[in-house]
Amino acid sequence: MNYRNDLILRAARGEKTERTPVWMMRQAGRILPEYREVRAQAGDFKTLVETPELAAEVTIQPVDILGVDAAIIFSDILVIPDAMGCTYEMVEARGPVFPQTIRSEADLKQIHIADPTELQYVTDAIALTVKQLDGRVPLIGFAGAPFTIFAYMTEGKGSKTFSIAKKLLYADPSFAHKLLGMITQSTIAYLKAQIAAGAAMVQLFDSWAGILSPAQYREFSGVYIREICAAITEVPVTIFAKGAWFALEDFGGYPCRTVGLDWNTDPAWARQLVGKDKTLQGNLDPCQLYASPELVTAATHQMLDQFAGGPHIANLGHGVYPDTPVDSVKAFIEAVKSYSKA
Repeated sequence: MNYRNDLILRAARGEKTERTPVWMMRQAGRILPEYREVRAQAGDFKTLVETPELAAEVTIQPVDILGVDAAIIFSDILVIPDAMGCTYEMVEARGPVFPQTIRSEADLKQIHIADPTELQYVTDAIALTVKQLDGRVPLIGFAGAPFTIFAYMTEGKGSKTFSIAKKLLYADPSFAHKLLGMITQSTIAYLKAQIAAGAAMVQLFDSWAGILSPAQYREFSGVYIREICAAITEVPVTIFAKGAWFALEDFGGYPCRTVGLDWNTDPAWARQLVGKDKTLQGNLDPCQLYASPELVTAATHQMLDQFAGGPHIANLGHGVYPDTPVDSVKAFIEAVKSYSKA
């Protein structure tokens, strides 16, 4: 496709750009009153995710309202375990809850490697969004990294420690690898289906990477992320592993194009570890956006200076928080555009 704005794709490929592209994780969401209206129309979160017309509408909202350089499909990382047969419920004020967990080899008989047709509502939403964007900006697809999905499937809900999931890595590593392998194969097929539907790049979210030791991460997460990156050759791949500063040098050798940084990671240090050829993404602290637009602008300039000297996609160091003032979000995006261009 010919894009009128292809900055993010060129930056992901390591090419020169006239300014730094910018988007935000969780940009399609509760920061926008327009999103809340559509969410109310849907009635609940899963209905919104599983209704292509509504998912496409909220995906495009940040492009129209905030002026970001890419859309990211509105979905959830937990659609993979859902399609595998480990269903979840999104409970208000609690988050995701799995009525049935997977904690043993016997439990593996209850699930299967997901077929992309079981996630057609996502690929339909992607195809519809791409059609409606009509080349304005690229669309990003995504999935959860295998360990993060494993953590939810075994724990059954969100957790500060995911100690049940971690216990299984130590107590039953054979089971852990079998489940991680099933998740990995499901994810590869899912991402390829997203790309076939029109996703121009994809991102892997390893939200709970930071709870593992470096050795555990390499054995139970990194090896599967590398496998996914190697399988996705059609479009640029981004790895975002929150808290996994110890894996940055490893990521430099993975067949991905972009490495996302959380706000605790120094960009210059990360550049030394990742190497000069990879694109870095990030990494303003999402809480910075609670400040006034003037302070947000100054902090954004400082962040951009730290990434000077290599390809960069501006973003936050994690997802934008739902009560973030929209004016400060707009100040961040405008500061990236004007300062990097100048």
